Amino acid sequence: MVEIFKGLSDENRLRIVNLLLYRELCVCDIEKILEISQSNASRHLNKLKSCGIIAQTKKAQWVFHRIDENFLKENQLLIQYLKVELQKNPQIQADLEKLKGHTITCIS
Repeated sequence: MVEIFKGLSDENRLRIVNLLLYRELCVCDIEKILEISQSNASRHLNKLKSCGIIAQTKKAQWVFHRIDENFLKENQLLIQYLKVELQKNPQIQADLEKLKGHTITCIS
């Protein structure tokens, strides 16, 4: 539990989790939507993966990230809480608007 909360203790990681609650994305999509560098996005994704929050799938040369199925099953109340609370954040809302209009950059 401590590792999960450490993983969620950063604004950018919360923003990434929020996006991944809606769909699978590669790092290049995340960096464009959040307007952060590729290295910064990768660092946050690695932390979320090491905490067991996200999983990865490699397709050709791209790695796609999603919320881990076991994490979703084991933390339903936390996911529900995050969805409600994150909706109150204007930056999170802006990220979701960008996601809605975003075409996947990486070829799957």
